[in-house]
Amino acid sequence: MYKYFLKRSLDFFLAFMGFIIISPIFLLLWIWLSIANSGAGAFFFQERPGKDEKIFRVIKFKTMNDRKDASGNLLPDAQRLTKVGKFVRTTSLDEIPQLLNVIKGDMSLIGPRPLLVQYLPLYDETQRRRHEVRPGITGWAQVNGRNAISWEQKFAYDVWYVDNVSLSLDVKILMKTIQKVFKREGISSDSSATMEPFKGN
Repeated sequence: MYKYFLKRSLDFFLAFMGFIIISPIFLLLWIWLSIANSGAGAFFFQERPGKDEKIFRVIKFKTMNDRKDASGNLLPDAQRLTKVGKFVRTTSLDEIPQLLNVIKGDMSLIGPRPLLVQYLPLYDETQRRRHEVRPGITGWAQVNGRNAISWEQKFAYDVWYVDNVSLSLDVKILMKTIQKVFKREGISSDSSATMEPFKGN
């Protein structure tokens, strides 16, 4: 009953109240990042697959500028990540705008993180099961390593969550997320400023 009915109601209520409470921080980061990103804007929009692989536009605070090389190609992530952006990312403040996605119903507070649309053809049948629930701002994989674990581990955690969704598990993930944010753990992989691209099995 929780998975199919109560979870969505709690998501809406908590996301709505949370957004109202942190709206001053939202506005401050909007201004701060607009300046730091040198005219590139404060928000990042990207299409992601949600529940049942339905495509939606995720919104996050933009932590990188749009600097390009001599050929007009964007520089590597590590070179475009601003000092302000690094702080916002390591404190997970870049996730705040996704509360709007939760309010709209595209996402849940807790669930597998929404990945890139281009990964859809690369999943095997087990990995594809991560789309049986709404994607989340945080999830079981995030509190067990986030970007510091392998793709295989990440997908295994996602599917395990799908099979074990419950109120007690979501509360546990929420508490562990708060702990991770304060410790700033698992933000980056060992060899990249962000998670390395998934290339399939």
